[in-house]
Amino acid sequence: MKLKNKVAIITGAASGIGHATARKFVTEGARVVVCDVNRAGVDAVVSELIAQGGQALGFEVDVTNKAQIAAMVAGTQQQFGRIDILVNNAGIVADAQLSKMTEDQFDRVIDINLKGVYNCTRAVVDIMIEQQSGVILNASSVVGLYGNFGQTNYAAAKFGVIGMVKTWARELGKKGIRANAVCPGFVATPILKDMPDKVIQGMEERVPLRRMAQPEEIANVYAFLASDEASYISGAAIEVTGGLTL
Repeated sequence: MKLKNKVAIITGAASGIGHATARKFVTEGARVVVCDVNRAGVDAVVSELIAQGGQALGFEVDVTNKAQIAAMVAGTQQQFGRIDILVNNAGIVADAQLSKMTEDQFDRVIDINLKGVYNCTRAVVDIMIEQQSGVILNASSVVGLYGNFGQTNYAAAKFGVIGMVKTWARELGKKGIRANAVCPGFVATPILKDMPDKVIQGMEERVPLRRMAQPEEIANVYAFLASDEASYISGAAIEVTGGLTL
């Protein structure tokens, strides 16, 4: 098992890629801390992971709320005694063209997708430094590499989290801490459930593999990057797009 006895915090873990990552990490032997704003979702995922034979702990966490983050970190330390992996997966979209985007739309996406990553990482980094080991993984996006129509706020945040991991790789490497970003393309998650079939088909036709990724395929990349198999990978932004950008 790639992550045996590692303690992993995953934000946005109640659904989609975060949920798949929690399942994958437990399969690989990690003790998983499930964090999400959806309390019922947190409880359901924790129950599922325990039923799967894993060790799991759950917290209701809004990544813009430093008190909730601090309580989660303290609870994780009390239960498991260390923090080995942080997956900054929580995020939202609030799309609009620049000329129509409201300040609230811009601020909400930046607060959660960018500042939230900072908040969570800042809360665990001293623990990792003391341990002289740790892995920080940020959820970026293909949009964080190339931009996208109608996503000024999202692109800014996802570019930003790549900049963060590159900076952290420089700052924290000598402390035994690695930092990387994962940049998915089109992924079949609940966020697409209300999208018309014609739009979904058009998205799939843009991908050389002619399909969207499943959340588990992104989770597999997180598991690899979190493991010792990726021990010399740091400061990278890894595309998982099915060749979308070719």
